[in-house]
Amino acid sequence: MLFDLPDQDTLYRALLARDDRYDGQAFVCVSSTGVFCRLTCPARKPKRENCAFFPTIGACIEAGYRACKRCHPMQPAAKADPVIETLLAALEERPDFRWTEGDVARLGFDTSTVRRSFKRQFGMTFLEMARQRRLRDGFVSLKEGERVIEAQLDAGFASGSAFRAAFARLLGRPPGSFKATGLLLADWIATPLGDMIAVSSKSHLHLLEFVERKALKTELTKLSASVRGDIGIGTTDPTEQTRTELDAFFMGTSAQFSVPLAFHGSDFSKDVWRALQDIPAGQTRSYGALAAHLGKPSATRAVARANGANQIALIVPCHRVVGADGALTGYGGGLWRKQKLLEIERGYAVAE
Repeated sequence: MLFDLPDQDTLYRALLARDDRYDGQAFVCVSSTGVFCRLTCPARKPKRENCAFFPTIGACIEAGYRACKRCHPMQPAAKADPVIETLLAALEERPDFRWTEGDVARLGFDTSTVRRSFKRQFGMTFLEMARQRRLRDGFVSLKEGERVIEAQLDAGFASGSAFRAAFARLLGRPPGSFKATGLLLADWIATPLGDMIAVSSKSHLHLLEFVERKALKTELTKLSASVRGDIGIGTTDPTEQTRTELDAFFMGTSAQFSVPLAFHGSDFSKDVWRALQDIPAGQTRSYGALAAHLGKPSATRAVARANGANQIALIVPCHRVVGADGALTGYGGGLWRKQKLLEIERGYAVAE
């Protein structure tokens, strides 16, 4: 995990010095360029505030960064597996191509072998890697004011209907329904545990979810209805504050979040979400304990429902709620993420 790395300032000094002692053990993700590099990369060095350091290539990819074309950080992993090397080269040559398992098979590879190899090295399949890269390109194009047709081409979709369908599967609405302005603005935030969608007004964060969460489309639809469809793509001060505070969380420097939050739910649900925020990082609570804390010990099931309806992931830490026997229970972002978040937060508990 991230806390096995030296501190971020030490790694930044290693980056400036091109210190090869950390080569392959740490990678730098540069927010201003969207790429990740080896610490020995010969490119011009980024500013400290634009750098985040991760221990694996997979963490960089999951955070939404692309491999640097100068230092080729994925090359050692590719050289270790000819299947990966060939497919990464193919993806680099055709980043806008819509890959399918049939395309992989036509290259002469067994698709199940490819899935296992990419999962082992990067934590995601080749098709997931290619699709995420394309959709992110389209989202960023829309955020920068490009027309839908230009975003579609940037995302590598030859068909406008296919792009609209893929975008709608992710966000619940076609790209043309998002404006450049609005009472609420949606933005894309990369994290070491995967990409997230943030929706904010000028003053508050309203939603923060991992892009794969099944409830995301429904939540966005409800938010849009609450502002009569006045929702666009762009950034706000609360979203930028969220991005900064998430960076600090994953870097191991702070588990505190002060971004103003807007809750959408019943009074009881809001009480549950505030109680979740009172659970210190590194600790967990059962649903029953949370209900007792609220003075409603018989409301365990209602607490569980409110916990599942939380639409501000991580900042409202519903991942800190476990079963009465201490076992992990359902989590909208995936149980593997819940486990990772609890592992990260144990580092904060030790630091205290």
